[in-house]
Amino acid sequence: MCRNIHTLHNFEPAATDDEVHAAALQFVRKISGSTKPSNANAEAFNRAVEEIAHISRHLLEDLVSTAPPKNREIEADKAKARSAKRFAAA
Repeated sequence: MCRNIHTLHNFEPAATDDEVHAAALQFVRKISGSTKPSNANAEAFNRAVEEIAHISRHLLEDLVSTAPPKNREIEADKAKARSAKRFAAA
């Protein structure tokens, strides 16, 4: 499940709220072992996602980097190349 969590720090433009929320959702899914909580656990699950997204946004705002910001398209191309190489070798 966590393979879907991508690095969000040091990109231009900065990570969107949707990206931060998606990462928080994947994290909570992994921790809870559930992709969709039962009705009894839905409130706790959703609260955890919102709280983790909130604190993640603060973390991203506070992190400092001396490296130049990464380009999303270039990083996506690199990931595709790694994936193609990995699955071609199998």
